[in-house]
Amino acid sequence: MLPASLDEAVDALAAAPAAVPVAGATDLMEAVNAGRLRPAALIGLGRITELRGWRYEDGGTAVLGAGLTHARMDRPDFAALIPALADAARTAGPPQVRNVGTLGGNIVTAAPAGDTLPVLAALEASVTLARAGATREVPVSHLLTGLDPVRPGELLTWVRVPLLHAPQVFLKATGRSGPARAIASVALVLDPARRAVRCAVGAVAPVPLRPLEAEAWVAGCIDWDGSREIDPAAAAAFGEYVAAACVPDGYGAEGAWEAVTEGPSAAALRLRRTVSVLARRALGRALK
Repeated sequence: MLPASLDEAVDALAAAPAAVPVAGATDLMEAVNAGRLRPAALIGLGRITELRGWRYEDGGTAVLGAGLTHARMDRPDFAALIPALADAARTAGPPQVRNVGTLGGNIVTAAPAGDTLPVLAALEASVTLARAGATREVPVSHLLTGLDPVRPGELLTWVRVPLLHAPQVFLKATGRSGPARAIASVALVLDPARRAVRCAVGAVAPVPLRPLEAEAWVAGCIDWDGSREIDPAAAAAFGEYVAAACVPDGYGAEGAWEAVTEGPSAAALRLRRTVSVLARRALGRALK
């Protein structure tokens, strides 16, 4: 099925709730080729132009179409709006993946190493889920953790991102040069209006992790009324605080979450060190 409008897509999904909506198909084809997925039917979203753009909304929010590609998010106009999301999109893979892979696909697939996911978590974004005759808003974090998942017959249509107009950073480690799957990633944003720091760590667990205590602690170390400087020792401590919260003892494989029976493994220590460095660097760049 190839609907030409959002209404047609919602109606098609209502008629065939077991069908899988597909846009770029980068994750879907990998799952099909690996034998993890055998969709009964597909609903192609590539002809729905309204889902491939973005717009401003009253209240300081950007509304992003679920069909927005990684390549489009990397353009200067978008990067000026949500720089951390543009940075994540830029590293999401080789050009052939970025040209077709979409924001909505990244969210619905919810792969642990999905590059946009920690950014959306740190920005406290939400999504619109549409079904025949109704829509509802769900925080991205609730969708990813399964607290409020996509229901049969629902289509993810829009992503709402609060515009903070403040520094934000995305960094990731891959283990090799060039575009590659993240071993660990960190998104960090400043929220000067609330005198807050928001951080999310990706790829080290099934969902992005928010080290809330570390966020609150480091926010108290920043000179919000002055230069926003922070003592280097405090920045280093923040990195350790984030790493300890997100990579507890017992992680077995680098970039994975396999438990081991006797203490932290060497891989877990390397992963914790990687997260610490990423968090410290992200904070430093945001405060420049």
